[in-house]
Amino acid sequence: MTGYGKAVAELPNKKVTIEIKTLNSKQFDLFTRLPLIYREKEIALRNTLAGRLERGKVDLSLNVEVISKDVSSKIDHQVVAQYHREISDMAAELNIAPPQEWFSLLLRLPEVMKQEADALDEGEWDTIEKAIIQAVDEVIAFRKQEGEMLTRVLTEKIQLIRTLLIEVEPFETERIETIKNRIYDGLHNLEGIEYDKNRFEQEMIYYIEKLDVNEEKTRLAHHLDYFTETLADSHSQGKKLGFIAQEIGREINTLGSKSNQSGMQRIVVQMKDELEQIKEQILNIL
Repeated sequence: MTGYGKAVAELPNKKVTIEIKTLNSKQFDLFTRLPLIYREKEIALRNTLAGRLERGKVDLSLNVEVISKDVSSKIDHQVVAQYHREISDMAAELNIAPPQEWFSLLLRLPEVMKQEADALDEGEWDTIEKAIIQAVDEVIAFRKQEGEMLTRVLTEKIQLIRTLLIEVEPFETERIETIKNRIYDGLHNLEGIEYDKNRFEQEMIYYIEKLDVNEEKTRLAHHLDYFTETLADSHSQGKKLGFIAQEIGREINTLGSKSNQSGMQRIVVQMKDELEQIKEQILNIL
């Protein structure tokens, strides 16, 4: 969901620069910095951006630069008074001396000089809106480029887990034989103990079945395939990929709890490491 877009609207007496930045977020969260004259368009802007960008923390700023000498400027007394109060209060709170040259400081602060017309011209806004759409298009293009990179990274990570899953098989066979031999050796070392060999074989089969990981391996392979298929979908799939990653994690954890073999446990740890990296990258996907 990370993105950046910039566009400029050239007007007869001013230049408006639009910047849009997006970061990761579970929902659409818009923060705007608009000159007062454009505040009435904020709701319409919110709807437009939500429809195009879907999710993410979106920061939109409009910066106005007056380029015509015919435009008169005047000081906004209320803004100056508010700045003066806040700076005085902060100076008193921090026990520092207030600035000596109040006016030179205050006149440089944002929105002290009013240079806009009293009412918003709709023709002017149409030009600005087109520039905003252009900036949004740049954000989307940026996101697509990031998405292509993420697709490659996630595909590689899933393939690594798939390869590690194949590497489990030799350890699995060795693990079962080791467990059986250890139990048989333990029984043989017990002197004077009689036991029913048929019953013992039944219990042994039951115990080994509880340690069997074929079901976990099959489900894990299925989840890996499903993740890859979902990743190839052109629609917004970030949340769905997150759910699939959770299911992958469950199967890996179960595989680890049943391993009882150092080689398998090392492989499970590697799987978990790859999965954590996948989960981190999923946060960047719509």
